[in-house]
This record gives sequence, C-alpha cells and structure tokens, in this order.
Amino acid sequence: MGTKQPYLNGAYYGPSIPPPAKAHRSYDSPGFGCCCFSCLGSCLRCCGCCILSLICNILIAIAVILAITGFILWLIFRPNAVKFYVADANLNRFSFDSNNNSNLHYSLDLNFTIRNPNQRVGVYYDEISVSGYYGDQRFGSVNVSSFYQGHKNTTVVLTKIEGQNLVVLGDGARTDLKEDEKSGVYRIDAKLRLSVRFKFWVIKSWKLKPKIKCDDLKIPLGSSNSTGGFKFQPVKCDFDLS
Repeated sequence: MGTKQPYLNGAYYGPSIPPPAKAHRSYDSPGFGCCCFSCLGSCLRCCGCCILSLICNILIAIAVILAITGFILWLIFRPNAVKFYVADANLNRFSFDSNNNSNLHYSLDLNFTIRNPNQRVGVYYDEISVSGYYGDQRFGSVNVSSFYQGHKNTTVVLTKIEGQNLVVLGDGARTDLKEDEKSGVYRIDAKLRLSVRFKFWVIKSWKLKPKIKCDDLKIPLGSSNSTGGFKFQPVKCDFDLS
C-alpha cells in the first residue's frame, strides 16, 4: 500500500504568483513621421510617373500628327528636286603674275539655268554665292541678288567672277595648269551656296542651306572657241552632300 497524502482542511499557502505585466503603448513620434513621409514620397513618385507618361504620350501624338501631315503634303505637292545647270561659260583671263606665281588674275563668266519642275511649289532664293575653284583652291566668288522662282519655271542667272587673289597651287595642280595653258582649255569647278525657302500655297518653309557643285567645267580661254575648235558644253550640277 502506498503512503496516503494528508488531508488538507485549511488554506494552502504556497509561493506567491506575480501579477501579469501590463502592456504599455509606445508612441514613437519619429516612426509616425517616417510613415507619413514614406506615403507622401510614394504619392509624389506616382504623380511624377503619371506626368512623364502623359508628356511621352503627348510627344508621340505630336510626332504621329506631323508625320501624317508631312505625308499628306507630299502626296498633294509631290515635290521634285530643283535642277541646276551651267549653260555657258567664258574665261576671259586666267594668268599668274610672272614675278609672283601665286597672284592669280581671273575673269570668268558663268551662266546658270535653274529649273523648278514643281507645279505647286515656289522657291525663294534669299542668298546665292557662286565660287570658282582651280585645283581645289578657291580663287574668287560673287553674290547674286535674291529672287523668287515660280511654279514650273526656268530662271537664267548670269554671274561674273573677276579680280585677283593669292592662290597657292600644289605640284599636281601646277602640272595641270601647264597642260591647260598649252591646250587653252581650263578645268575649273564652281560651287553654289544657297539659302532658300519653299512656298506651298500660302505656307512658307523654314530656311534651308543646300550646296551645289558643278565639277570639271572645261572652259576655253578667250572666246567660246579655243585654238583646237573646242566649245564649252553645258554641265548639270549636283547637290553637294559633303
């Protein structure tokens, strides 16, 4: 038989039980402000993304509208390139001083024809500068008065480049000069620098500055006929993309 527990007829006094700890709320001001600033920053980032997205959509819409407008205008007007020709050329003088082989005396007449083949597009020539080159060296230039060229029009432009200038030729150009002096036909290049505007009905474009090159003009000295019976042949000019 096991030992019986004594009968307890009174209050039992054991070790005291500690009271439960009270929960204390902590109000941390920096943490609350950080939460607010975080929400504000998030809102600002969201608004910034919306604004950037709106700006991008507006720019894309403008680009699409401009592209469609340009294509419609091209279909309506069908612009063709303006054509430049050297119709005639006379070289009245082209000689270096005997005591200074770099001082060039020159007198050159260049007659251009400019053809506007467009039916609905006019051209304002605000500035035209014509320069003469020999051996890749520019020896003179002249400016042409501004003018307007109408639809399907051919305009004749007369220019005269004359004077004297220091022109330093390389060895290769000196050799070519001796050959030209012997034959009486000089190989001269001409370049045009333009400032133009195009007119579509009442609409005028912004200024464009194309360059035109007329290379390898074989021009007899003195008159239209050289000693060998050579005559100047008209030359079509090209756009200078360099």
